[in-house]
Amino acid sequence: MKRQLPGLAAFRTFEAAARHRSFSRAADELNVTPAAVSFQVRDLETHLNLRLFDRSGRGVSLTEAGEILRDSTATALDDLERAIERARNLKGQTRINVTATPSFAMKWLVPRLNRFMVRFPEVDVRVDMSRVLVEFAQGDMDLAIRFGTGKHPGLRCDRLLRESLVPVCSPHFLKTLGPFRQPRDFLRVPLIQSDFRAYGEVWPTWQMWFELAGLPQTDPKPALRFNQSVLSIQAALDGQGVALADTSLVEFDLASGRLVKPFDLPIPSPAKFAYWIVMPFRRPERPIVETFRNWLLEEAADLSRPSRPGNRTSPGTALKRRKA
Repeated sequence: MKRQLPGLAAFRTFEAAARHRSFSRAADELNVTPAAVSFQVRDLETHLNLRLFDRSGRGVSLTEAGEILRDSTATALDDLERAIERARNLKGQTRINVTATPSFAMKWLVPRLNRFMVRFPEVDVRVDMSRVLVEFAQGDMDLAIRFGTGKHPGLRCDRLLRESLVPVCSPHFLKTLGPFRQPRDFLRVPLIQSDFRAYGEVWPTWQMWFELAGLPQTDPKPALRFNQSVLSIQAALDGQGVALADTSLVEFDLASGRLVKPFDLPIPSPAKFAYWIVMPFRRPERPIVETFRNWLLEEAADLSRPSRPGNRTSPGTALKRRKA
């Protein structure tokens, strides 16, 4: 059946005017005159035989019909843009849009992306840093990496990594204020801690680490507290103290020697928490997204990769590794 609809330009103009509730602001966005916007809207109203705006000396407002058409028009334009992007990906360079929490993106994902690019040089990876879970149906993100319990109804969630935390500091800090021969020695230097609490669970603290080290009666008072792990790690890199840091986020810093572990005594995070790959259940037109997901899982699981950063421990290590 032949569709009797106005042109796309008319709907784009209407959507802008409806979103701004102003012909003038819509004109600025579209780089046309307010008169041109008014003409396009009136032409659309005539074509549809509907009044979409109430006009007054104080401006314009949507009618009930206009409200209905606004929502559908915005959705249709978004769907069209996404379809065009997918169609373009069929020819030429393929893009993957990934969103990850800031700490994970900076310290785990970005440092190893070159491995993916070597295997798939034709793929363009765009990384967005955010702590908010995206609306996949309404945006262009293909995959998210989030920290939490992995409970996202209606979405596919694969556990990527469980965390443990270990004390780290810069080599200069160790040389200047060390050596640290026993855990008690940490009580005489600045301690750095990441604060996190959710679902009734508390992120491992220095008090918990000292208890694990056999010193339950200590009362450590961290000199610096941050709400993101990457900030704690950066403070340790800058020589501001000893940080209780996520092991997966400091492996490259340990391998390069930018950080050292005075004691190789990790403390596990609460069992319910982990890093998760979150994505829609099915997106058959984007097989490269599944490829990227599988690569992430391989990176997390392949602990024997020769080029993978090792666990460098300082000469002052006095405790044997204890399994979480």
